[in-house]
Amino acid sequence: MRLFVLVRDQDVSGFSGTGVVAEGVEFGDGRVVMRWVTNGVHSMVLHASIDELLKVHGHNGASRIEWLAEQGEKA
Repeated sequence: MRLFVLVRDQDVSGFSGTGVVAEGVEFGDGRVVMRWVTNGVHSMVLHASIDELLKVHGHNGASRIEWLAEQGEKA
């Protein structure tokens, strides 16, 4: 299991802003849960993979996944 944040470098939609806009987890089988943390929107979404998540929310490279270090490990 790996933790990540979705970092938006450019706000294409004009809604979510920039910086960390969501946090999530990738499970051992590759499935992903992501939770929005911006503009009062705190919904959770499920995706089959990180690639699928980025196809929907990556905005053609305007957003990226940043993996977080596990406890006791360097990122």
